[in-house]
Amino acid sequence: MPKHFWAHLALLGANLIYGANYTIAKEVTPAFIGPLGLVVLRCIGAVPLFWLAGTFIKEKMERSDVPRLLLCAVFGIAVNQLMFLKGLSLTLPINAAVIMTSTPILVLIVAAILIRERITLLRASGIALGLAGALLILLAGKEVSFSSDTFVGDLLILVNATSYGVYLVIVKPLVAKYHPITVMKWIFLFGFVMVIPFGQQELRAVDWAAMPVPILWATAYVVIGLSFFAYLFNSLALRQVSPSVVSTYIYLQPVLASMFAIMAGKDVLTAVKVASAMLIFLGVYLVSGRIMKL
Repeated sequence: MPKHFWAHLALLGANLIYGANYTIAKEVTPAFIGPLGLVVLRCIGAVPLFWLAGTFIKEKMERSDVPRLLLCAVFGIAVNQLMFLKGLSLTLPINAAVIMTSTPILVLIVAAILIRERITLLRASGIALGLAGALLILLAGKEVSFSSDTFVGDLLILVNATSYGVYLVIVKPLVAKYHPITVMKWIFLFGFVMVIPFGQQELRAVDWAAMPVPILWATAYVVIGLSFFAYLFNSLALRQVSPSVVSTYIYLQPVLASMFAIMAGKDVLTAVKVASAMLIFLGVYLVSGRIMKL
């Protein structure tokens, strides 16, 4: 199989995980674990997993790359995760999902500024089509309440989306130079140190004995699935494709979530969903089909 096939398969896997996270994480936080405490818990779970996996990869990080690693930890772990989970606890999942559709646009702008990636008409058209399809499936028949009650949460999600966009751009040179596991083990270690002051108090306040079993499983999903596998899959993909391609896959999340709901009998297939999926897949193709060499 071509390398790019595996890159796109990894992106599909990462976004399957992300797609379910909006609802699953909302069940865990803030009712059972404070959002900042959950960020610390995510690092507690991810750090040993990445370092254990790293024992099978004999590779040393050059000292000259440490500053970039620290920046990746700031934007990819500390700001990204703290803002997302805190924001999600203060807003609605649908609001968060809609705001996160801005990420590919932000990545396009950041990549143009930091690494001089060209904003071509084809790439911009693909992102516009994907955005239209994602918003169509997200907003059809639903109410989005961008009110004063959710303003702070919505703003934090926007900061999260911007931070994640910066992270995708600045981490690419590292995952191109080193194995993604080598990069991730250092980023999560540095990120863990950064988030401890913000979330340790909330984590210590968790009453684990009173936590229902389904919530424990949901917590495990957030800690292991979201922090280890999703980050690893995106990093593996970044070795072969550009940050713009990785970010455009975000548009698939509402489609994948809808597919799961249909298979579970909790939703029905409609013309709107089919049209949304077609727009999104066409958008992803336009962004990725011509720039796989980046």
